[in-house]
Amino acid sequence: MSDETLQRYRQSIDRIDAALVFLLAERFQITQAVGRFKAETNLPPADPAREERQIARLRDLAAEADLDPEFSEKFLRFIIDEVIRHHAGMQDMPGTE
Repeated sequence: MSDETLQRYRQSIDRIDAALVFLLAERFQITQAVGRFKAETNLPPADPAREERQIARLRDLAAEADLDPEFSEKFLRFIIDEVIRHHAGMQDMPGTE
């Protein structure tokens, strides 16, 4: 493999990484809005039933995309855990009781 070929691959990876960062940022903006809504309406920060449905759905999507479902589940669980942590912090904010 030539250096030029490797460079093209790396450029593609860099573009994908940038897209992932922007998608995650957009996702977290939306989940922050969900967290505010949950805090204002006294809903719990976590929704285990939805989390399990989402994990199952994304495992299926991963299998269709030829991506390891175990990896996709670990990745999604990390994101869910961060979202719940943020939501739990919002529950404690003044004016959201």
